[in-house]
Amino acid sequence: MASDKQNDAKVSLMEENKENLPDGGLGLEILQIIKESQQQHGLRHGDYQRYRGYCSRRLRRLRKTLGFKMGNRHKFVGKKVTVEMLSDNRYLLLVLMEAERAWSYAMQLKQEANTEPRKRFHLLSRLRKAAKHSEKLEKLCESPRVDAKTKLEAQAYTAYLTGMVEFELQEWKQAMEAFNKCKTIYEKLASAFTEDLAVLYRQRVDEISPNIRYCAYNIGDQNAINDLMQMRLTGGGGGMMAEKLEALITQARTKQAATMSEVEWRGRTVPVKIDKARVFLLGLADNEAAIAQAANEETKEHLYETLLAECRDTIQAVKEELKTEAKQRERSSDGDTGKVSNLQYLHSYLTYIKLCTLVKRNESMAHTLQAKLKEPEADENKRGPRPQDLIRLYDIILQSLAELSTLQGLEDDHTFQKEVSLKTLVYKAYRCFFIAQSYVLVKKWSEALVLYERVLKYAKEVQSKAKSLNNSLKDLPDVQELIAEVNAEKYSLQAAAILDTDEIVEVPQQLVKDNTPLCDHLETFRFDPSLVGKQPNLVQFPPDFQPIPCKPLFFDLALNHVAFPPLDDKVEQKGKGGLTGYIKGIFGFGS
Repeated sequence: MASDKQNDAKVSLMEENKENLPDGGLGLEILQIIKESQQQHGLRHGDYQRYRGYCSRRLRRLRKTLGFKMGNRHKFVGKKVTVEMLSDNRYLLLVLMEAERAWSYAMQLKQEANTEPRKRFHLLSRLRKAAKHSEKLEKLCESPRVDAKTKLEAQAYTAYLTGMVEFELQEWKQAMEAFNKCKTIYEKLASAFTEDLAVLYRQRVDEISPNIRYCAYNIGDQNAINDLMQMRLTGGGGGMMAEKLEALITQARTKQAATMSEVEWRGRTVPVKIDKARVFLLGLADNEAAIAQAANEETKEHLYETLLAECRDTIQAVKEELKTEAKQRERSSDGDTGKVSNLQYLHSYLTYIKLCTLVKRNESMAHTLQAKLKEPEADENKRGPRPQDLIRLYDIILQSLAELSTLQGLEDDHTFQKEVSLKTLVYKAYRCFFIAQSYVLVKKWSEALVLYERVLKYAKEVQSKAKSLNNSLKDLPDVQELIAEVNAEKYSLQAAAILDTDEIVEVPQQLVKDNTPLCDHLETFRFDPSLVGKQPNLVQFPPDFQPIPCKPLFFDLALNHVAFPPLDDKVEQKGKGGLTGYIKGIFGFGS
């Protein structure tokens, strides 16, 4: 209610002091008002009843503000907005809200008509009422007081609602003419105004383009089916067109299904006699191509759900035939019960398609969640993706793979069993990785580290078994990237565990307590509480003595064998000095 009043206040402020407007000065942003109101009041979630209630409340407030009352509480007196009243654009807004209220009621009845077909008559009545109000708005806008832009928007709005009426009546030619008129006006407006307004006009053009193509196809233009298929890939044709487009595609495939009689799978050719199975198998390649070319994740998810729904319906039809076949076998006494029948093998093939599609869909969702998980959280109050969400997706994938290995007719196909086993190992590795990440978030370091080691074990086992099954790995996630990511996460985990002083947890294999300093086991990780304490055991001090080589001793052994030359001629001969000289020599006086 508060938001309703705020919107009315905006309109009041915009149209203040417009009672004495010159010719061509009265304007109303018809498409902008419609889009903003629809997005804020229910249509973002497809809640037409909520939007209809908003339109009713806004009409009541506008009438009260303008003094445009329909009698009193005892008696109703109808009044119409005339050209003479156009002193304020809120009179135009009054007629616009009446048209929107009738249109939203028609769309609400369309949703309910899926289960209650009688409501279709009321739907058509309300659509005609909305078109009548839009025509009234267009006539009011023909007044010279209204500007040219508002006149064009009113004409486009009237053409749109008229086209909707003719579309529901399956008057394809009249509906196509109305939609083309609406498209032309909005394209001209988009080229004439600013980019902000042009975006709104182009969005409206994109909304009505599937309706135009559908009308062209029903008129007889066979080329329009290709355009409709392309719009389906880009997410176009939503709302009113969604069911009609799916029915049209099914009808086109049914015409082609008459030429299909058998299907080959894993070396065995199986006849296909059920029409529903023919239609599904014929469109399987188109559905897979559509999923591969999907413009965004939302469109891809919608296509996956559509394919799974068709597959379930086809499997149910085959099951009904299997029941009939089982009854016939019970009546016949000479039936061959050892070999899997063609119908049972077809059932296994369809189940295989369903389970593989489930695996691909969950893997696509897992990739999207992984990308969001790596992004920083913009809003702390809003809950973002968590590793537990990914664990659940990989649980579903593993459950689907377990069902694949039990399909009837494939128990003795060793190549198939090896492929399923290899895929199971890959997805087990990814599941184990995200379980480890969930333990990291709660600071359970030892459990996370053990799980990371388990991931590496699975990955190495995959690499060893993948040499003989190279073709089976082309659609699987890259295990080498997972190994690199696990190694990086292990180092981050070890660092976080050391810095976490509140709780130091040791790995079971590394509980050996010794006084070895850090410098002696740099290559081995170990949780050591003393490293973050006041006396960390980094090195041993004083260090132990270590043997070193001593200075070598040199012995001159060659000297004993060297013959020196005679030096007699060099030495001076001393003469005899007598007794005096002898005595001096004895006592050292002569030296």
